[in-house]
Amino acid sequence: MLIDTLFAWGWLLPVAALALIILFSSLRVANEYQRGVVLRLGRLVGAKGPGLYILWPIIDKQVMVDQRVVTANVEKQEAITKDNVPVRVDAVVWYRVTDPIKSVLEVKDVYAAVTQVSLTTLRNVIGRHSLDDVLKEKDKLSTEMRGIIDGVTEKWGVDVQMVEMKDVVIPQSMQRAMAQEAEALREKRARIIKADAEFEAAQRLNDAATVIMKSPAGLELRRMQMITEVGAEQNTTTIIMMPSEFVSMARGIADAAAFMTKKDAA
Repeated sequence: MLIDTLFAWGWLLPVAALALIILFSSLRVANEYQRGVVLRLGRLVGAKGPGLYILWPIIDKQVMVDQRVVTANVEKQEAITKDNVPVRVDAVVWYRVTDPIKSVLEVKDVYAAVTQVSLTTLRNVIGRHSLDDVLKEKDKLSTEMRGIIDGVTEKWGVDVQMVEMKDVVIPQSMQRAMAQEAEALREKRARIIKADAEFEAAQRLNDAATVIMKSPAGLELRRMQMITEVGAEQNTTTIIMMPSEFVSMARGIADAAAFMTKKDAA
């Protein structure tokens, strides 16, 4: 009787073992930064995770989505600036998936889609700005690119965190022209600074001359200072400075002598 009972219920053991195998094979684990988008017989069930969840074999299919920030390198692109200068520019785009369901249902390959949008946006933005803007306002252009790319990728459940233009390559002829322009600007600034210095020195000398002329004693002190400065240098020329009173007296004596000579002759 016992043997008949075992044979009668013996089929339960394989069935139970198979059920346990199916159950354990259906268990899935998603990390904190992952979400599993589950499709059951082709229809959306939802996003599973993080943690432990069940995925039924055969009827369920999942796509694992990573929600961490992804770095997409935009390769160098040939572009023409607004002032018709050919340049080669590359960039880097940082983005993350904020809606796993949209990233699976709305676009086939998120990375490829974001990269292609970044390529076209980079060329378009370069074409709307001059070479000076591209070289001097890279941050402004990067912000503009981020806004455009984010507007396109938002419907894919993707948030663009940051866009950075890495390198701008211009033709050799343009590099030489820019170097010559920079040199000319530096020379211009140097001449302006020198002219301003000479103008200021002339003003100071004029002010000093005005002060000295108002004070004969100051004039004599200045002459004595000049003699001291000349004597301090190893010069072969000797300069003798006479007081202005002596010069005036000598001129008066000479004028009187000339007047007397003319009177005697008459």
